[in-house]
Amino acid sequence: MISGWGDKLLRAPRAVAGLVGLTALLACTPQPPQDSLVRPQRPENLAPPPRSAESEQLVHYYTVLQQDLLTRGLLRTDGGGPDTPYDADKLVKNFEAIAFFDEYAGSGSGSAGGLSRWQGPVRMQAEFGPSVTQEQRQVDSEFLADYADRLAHITGHSITTTTARGNFHVIYAGYDDSDFIRARVKQILPNISAENLEIFANPPRSFYCLVLAGGPPQDPLSYTRGVALIRAEHPDLVRRSCVHEEVAQGLGLRNDSPRARPSIFNDDDEFALLTSHDEKLLTMLYDARLHPGMSAEQARPIARVIAQQLMGQPLEDLPRAY
Repeated sequence: MISGWGDKLLRAPRAVAGLVGLTALLACTPQPPQDSLVRPQRPENLAPPPRSAESEQLVHYYTVLQQDLLTRGLLRTDGGGPDTPYDADKLVKNFEAIAFFDEYAGSGSGSAGGLSRWQGPVRMQAEFGPSVTQEQRQVDSEFLADYADRLAHITGHSITTTTARGNFHVIYAGYDDSDFIRARVKQILPNISAENLEIFANPPRSFYCLVLAGGPPQDPLSYTRGVALIRAEHPDLVRRSCVHEEVAQGLGLRNDSPRARPSIFNDDDEFALLTSHDEKLLTMLYDARLHPGMSAEQARPIARVIAQQLMGQPLEDLPRAY
């Protein structure tokens, strides 16, 4: 993910939902109307061509990966429970780590930045590579629409799905769709570098899903555009996990923390889908008392009050020292 279109952040992926940020994507180039763009997708009445051997290998790899994680008790979908307690103090600490830090920025040692989020409405648009079947497109579109409704309820922000003129594009495409991905991302982000475009078109196997989001050069922390790539070869749960994490991170929760639990913003793959803890982080992020550009120090006392209110915990019981 990028905190601004002119910033660079390259991030190593985790086992389920990898994340990569790209460089100088929009600059000041005017964007053509979305309805004028030609999308290289196959006609809807045609069946997709057979998968290539390389794509079939990826299907097998990710299927085995999902089963291995499930066998080890990971990829939980229960949202957390008695075994994963947290209080307001922990919520504040995790919010600061996830909303303000870019773990892989620069040297990779972690650096604090300003709070980032969307100011205007988020219009998520599902798009599909030629290899994706009509049945799968229907399933993915419905899942994304349901998730958008959930996110809108959690954040109080306008988050919807649309079939045209979206500003957060969720692209479902596979190995055989590299030409489609390259053409479509180039249309959405005409200033993307050749190197970064190739990462999108042909991501390494270890990059299971990607997202980037940012704002214009004059206000990079107020997001106006996002693009996520969800691999078409994923089995159902890993596919849904990628959507949950990448879209949520594209809304502004841009980091992972090894201490966050129960959470999808953690490299341990314990949880596949958004948890109760993660819902509260999103509620905090979009609280009107916070605003883009705030530093962690500026936001901390406000975040403390919000967390206390969300947890029903008296303010005097919330530790103030870190």
